Amino acid sequence: MFTTVAALASPAPDRAQVHELQSRIRQMQATKLESRGLETHPALASLLPGGSLKAGAAYSVRGSTTLVMAMLAGPSGAGAWCGVVGMPDFGAEAAGRFGIDLERLVLVPHPGEHWLTVTAAIVDVLSVVVVVPSTAARDADVARLTARLRQRESTLIVVGDWPQVEATLTVAHSGWDGLGAGVGALSSRRVTVESAARGGSGSPRRAELWLPDLRETFRAADTDGAGRAQHAGRERPALEAVG
Repeated sequence: MFTTVAALASPAPDRAQVHELQSRIRQMQATKLESRGLETHPALASLLPGGSLKAGAAYSVRGSTTLVMAMLAGPSGAGAWCGVVGMPDFGAEAAGRFGIDLERLVLVPHPGEHWLTVTAAIVDVLSVVVVVPSTAARDADVARLTARLRQRESTLIVVGDWPQVEATLTVAHSGWDGLGAGVGALSSRRVTVESAARGGSGSPRRAELWLPDLRETFRAADTDGAGRAQHAGRERPALEAVG
């Protein structure tokens, strides 16, 4: 640190010095952020670059409120304060069953046109914030919020499209189990989730998940027959749905 200060204080640092210092600062910032990962639900680890949610990063989720809850369950269960902005249909009762600590959950269901201001304010104090933008954000606003996330080391989960995300998670296929020929009740939901990393780098990731299973928990779908054993006697056509 003293070397950096001394170099900047020199009367006329040349361009090579400035470039070197800028590179070192960027490396230090990246190392700091990447070294801080948030507790992540095991079912989602294979879908996230680095295996966890990163402090100071943004993520995009498409196609499922339950997937959003699964992304909150890990950090919330580990003691993180979380917030949800602009999602009036976010079910607190369901969130509690899925492992989200309701005593550390802040809900702002109707921010209206002020959704960006509200989001920027609560990332100052909360570790993970979910937001459903009601209007398109300007590039300058996105840049300011991105800088704020890095400064506060908060994680943003956007429902819908968002620039500069670490990864985009999409429910590509969904099927409910439990309904027969006019009888039964929806009991468990198996989904295929696809994950695309920032800038399309690397191969897309894919995972089969129960969101939720019969016990109302999140987990990876079994490939060894254990999952089928759990559903023994309940094999019926799945009802296609996304929610």
